[in-house]
Amino acid sequence: MRDFRDAKAMAQTLREALKAKSVSLTHSESLELIARTFGFPDWNFLAARIQASQPAPAVLASAVPTATVVPVLAIRDLVFFPKMVAPVFVAREKTRRAIERALATDRRIIVVAQRRSTDDDPALDALYPVGVSAGIVSCVTIVDGTLKLMLSGLARMSVLRPVEENFLAAEVAPIEETRGQTVEAAALARAVLDAYQVYANVDYSNLPWTLPSRLLLPSIGDPGELADTVASLLSAGIDQRQQLLETGDVVTRLEKILELMKAGQQAA
Repeated sequence: MRDFRDAKAMAQTLREALKAKSVSLTHSESLELIARTFGFPDWNFLAARIQASQPAPAVLASAVPTATVVPVLAIRDLVFFPKMVAPVFVAREKTRRAIERALATDRRIIVVAQRRSTDDDPALDALYPVGVSAGIVSCVTIVDGTLKLMLSGLARMSVLRPVEENFLAAEVAPIEETRGQTVEAAALARAVLDAYQVYANVDYSNLPWTLPSRLLLPSIGDPGELADTVASLLSAGIDQRQQLLETGDVVTRLEKILELMKAGQQAA
């Protein structure tokens, strides 16, 4: 599925086919059915996945320029990758203020993993030096006041220096991806895809809500995007995933992923 037009065209075709059988569906209901057909829980998830899979327009490379206040979302026990779509829960007051700033501006934040998950009020130097710019697809407040965000990863960002605000903020710079369109990268991408099929058969510990990502792997043509999608599915430690995030060279990243999968199979 290439874009929203494909999804909506499929929904329209479904409505017309069912109408011929005297079954009436609203446009929203048909979109929900299409989403479930592809293994997603609802249309919002599928829409976020389509959005994340679109080529980034040229302005995205400078969408978060340096010397600009950028809200930072510090997360525990998770490394966010470009093109990744995932829910994140926010309860800390300082982080809530960062989300409020993002929602009031361009809905963009920088998602960065904490070095120590036990740190309840991490400063910028308590985070890893590389994160991901992400768009806030949705934000709802649940019963206990916690914010539930749906985030869509966009691009790697280097965290340069803190910015004085009443929330965690930083100056950032985009990390350029290299060797992503080479013959070597394409060959390694095929090797990673083949290796993951074997790897997944011996490691089922990281499947639940990310299952649609696994099903979509063969359709990912970009080696860098494939590497990031597989990296987000590996049962690897935070440090190992962070190393993959910090690797802008696509060939090297794919090689590291192959090594991690091989090590995981040997351990199993």
